[in-house]
Amino acid sequence: MKIAFQMDPIGDVNINADSSFRLAEEAQARGHSLFFYSPDKLAYQEGHITARGHDFTVRRVQGDHAELAPEREVNLAEFDVVWLRQDPPFDMHYITSTHLLDRLKGQALVVNDPFWVRNYPEKLMVLDFPDLTPPTTIARDLDTIKAFKAKHGDVILKPLYGNGGAGVFRLDVQDRNLTSLHELFTGFSREPLIVQKFLPAVSKGDKRVILVDGEAVGAINRVPAKGETRSNMHVGGRPEKIGLSERDLEICAAIGPLLKEKGQVFVGIDVIGDYLTEINVTSPTGIQELERFDGVNIAGKIWEAIEGRLG
Repeated sequence: MKIAFQMDPIGDVNINADSSFRLAEEAQARGHSLFFYSPDKLAYQEGHITARGHDFTVRRVQGDHAELAPEREVNLAEFDVVWLRQDPPFDMHYITSTHLLDRLKGQALVVNDPFWVRNYPEKLMVLDFPDLTPPTTIARDLDTIKAFKAKHGDVILKPLYGNGGAGVFRLDVQDRNLTSLHELFTGFSREPLIVQKFLPAVSKGDKRVILVDGEAVGAINRVPAKGETRSNMHVGGRPEKIGLSERDLEICAAIGPLLKEKGQVFVGIDVIGDYLTEINVTSPTGIQELERFDGVNIAGKIWEAIEGRLG
């Protein structure tokens, strides 16, 4: 197959952690050809969705892990699979790219399906499952947020479209910074904020469960660094081996059919204690850590799911 990756610069990735690199490595091992382009090189040209980028090969040598051919322009309709793999922020640039990739429907398989990536971003898709999630409010209005905090006391405040743990604050019962943080966020962004009841179970870890075509294939536990509330590996969280609990399987059984129906082939959900907190569809991570802990070829399972969708 001909595979295109829309992602951030491949030369900058950590080959021992990056899921896009692992997907490319597995595709190459299966005999597929690879093409890389960055989101800013995606274009609509007179009825065609094009990209300027590079054919490439990968090898597991950090710093010399991707060999790029000279830049060329391609028609993405001529590819079998196009991976939407750039990291957030989930801004208008990101949203526009999903509109353009939508136009490949019926020509190339875009993974994850860009229509539903756009309409079900991480912190919004969970709203379909209120029985699985902690108490949550999404608002820009300060009085609404204050009322939520007054009700629940200890809360987590974060940008609605943030990622990687950036801009996440815990505001406990004694905290006096809510108004200042609201001023800070609303001063540079017109987006709402999301507030959730703080879950003390996060001290034992924030579980990342990987689903492939709606089926749970394993999990890793991300434990916050000492003195931190955030468990994201981008900010020092420590990955640990962990199995799937009955509650994890219950959550996955509830959300899995919707993910499969909406073309979300590779998804990473976040579970703290008994609660689902995020459904990550834009550029989920965790493949390599899970493969090392469980000895399972998760990238292979993802490609099998894609090959199955292509018939």
